[in-house]
Amino acid sequence: MYEDITLTCKDCGQEFVFTAREQEFYAEKGFQNQPQRCKACRDKRKAAAGEARELYTAVCSKCGKEAKLRFQPTEGRPVYCSECFAEIKNNRQQ
Repeated sequence: MYEDITLTCKDCGQEFVFTAREQEFYAEKGFQNQPQRCKACRDKRKAAAGEARELYTAVCSKCGKEAKLRFQPTEGRPVYCSECFAEIKNNRQQ
């Protein structure tokens, strides 16, 4: 049903292939637009966005270790480090 399409990256100007499988994936996810950047430029953009993200520091409510958070903790609500959060999440699923 889908065929490979050659597109031009809007950042670097290089041509890249939007494969039939990628088109199928986009359709399954409900994406309406074709990608505008090649994989290398998408990866660079994601990395830059991750660096700019502000991290907050808090104390884990369960183990007392320092926890790095992508959100500002709300006073009076528990905060967990990644290990304790994974443990709690795993226990809930069982």
